[in-house]
Amino acid sequence: MNEVSRLVVWVRGRVQGVGFRWFTRARALEIGGLSGFALNLDDGRVQVVAEGPRAGCQSLLDWLQGDDTPGRVDGVTEIWDTPRGVYDGFAIR
Repeated sequence: MNEVSRLVVWVRGRVQGVGFRWFTRARALEIGGLSGFALNLDDGRVQVVAEGPRAGCQSLLDWLQGDDTPGRVDGVTEIWDTPRGVYDGFAIR
């Protein structure tokens, strides 16, 4: 599970205005080896893109789907893809 992966996630619920992006970035940095971003979307969702070791991406996904996130997560949609390698660190957008 050391392959490099790209994970794109859309998180639905009460995830804006509650520090969700900040905590997502903090979790990605805690996991280590991940780059990407967390972005508020106009429709109220948060998009998270993470690239790095598949195990790290999976750990971030598990956290996003868990009960330890700020706000309230009603649903998570994910897509696994080939990494693009264009991100420097993990940003809040």
